[in-house]
Amino acid sequence: MQRFGTLSFGHYGHLGGGRELSAGDSMLQAIDLAQGMDDLGVNGAYFRVHHFARQQASPMPVLAAIAARTRGIEVGTGVIDMRYENPLHLAEEAAAVDLISGGRLALGVSRGSPESVVRGYEAFGYTGSTDPRGADIAREHFARFLEAVEGAGLAERDASSPFGGGQGMQRIEPYSPGLRSRIWWGAGNRDSAEWAGRTGVNLMSSTLLTEDRGIPFDELQAQQIRAFREAWREAGHPGDPRTSVSRSIFPITTAEDELYFGGRADSSGVGMIDGMRSTFGKTYADTPDRLVDQLLKDAAIREADTLMLTIPSQLGVQFNLRLIAAFAEHVAPSLGWEPTTGGR
Repeated sequence: MQRFGTLSFGHYGHLGGGRELSAGDSMLQAIDLAQGMDDLGVNGAYFRVHHFARQQASPMPVLAAIAARTRGIEVGTGVIDMRYENPLHLAEEAAAVDLISGGRLALGVSRGSPESVVRGYEAFGYTGSTDPRGADIAREHFARFLEAVEGAGLAERDASSPFGGGQGMQRIEPYSPGLRSRIWWGAGNRDSAEWAGRTGVNLMSSTLLTEDRGIPFDELQAQQIRAFREAWREAGHPGDPRTSVSRSIFPITTAEDELYFGGRADSSGVGMIDGMRSTFGKTYADTPDRLVDQLLKDAAIREADTLMLTIPSQLGVQFNLRLIAAFAEHVAPSLGWEPTTGGR
């Protein structure tokens, strides 16, 4: 592990005890938290995207705001559901955020996770899927999105247009050189990880793997990462791809931490999710010294270059910033952490 950041689900709504967190407050707090993390040298602020839910659904405005108010932190998603996306519009927005950030976008996309509605992407106008989960739509949209990000001509110029015209095919604008190398695919199993490697995009390995090989979650995830890298090399892609894993990790350093997270540590498990037998990761909650010992034994954290910490964003900026600072000071250096220094 060389880098770490946070993965926020962006929950809002009723918090209990008569408290309410609005959608606007949730987004504004995300921006403030990212600024504090940037000051600490944390490497990334990433956002989970869910539609038809009180969570982050349209991340680009938030990413652009964070990019404009920070210096070194990577901004990204983990992940955008491609079933819901117009691929060319997404490519335009991604290029804009990448340019605003100076090349700090880490755009994670995939087929998406289980939904709270039935085939919600059809309400967005994307119909005709022959797959019960819409994976065919996601892959088609992703292929078109990559074409656009790569600068391919996608529409014929109009020679008679009073606005430039010309001949040949026109790419979308804006175009951000290098953005293609900052695209990630969220893989839930070994097959999709190998596909990502062959395609030549970075890998975000999920906290939920839609397979069960009878081994602990971290070892299964480490195998997935190694298979991805092997597929990358066999496809002849240059350089070294990036890989990330996400974990729920809570350093307990105060009585308040103990109140919230004491006894929360658990082991990985297996269950049926979205109709598939799946393996899911464990939660780590302990004192910093014990966390170091536990995390050094996590095979996938050792294998990946980036660790994303899922954070309880509903608890506010100051609480989360204190948790993140405790991880940065007492845990991350022992795992190989390299903070940002105002630029990538």
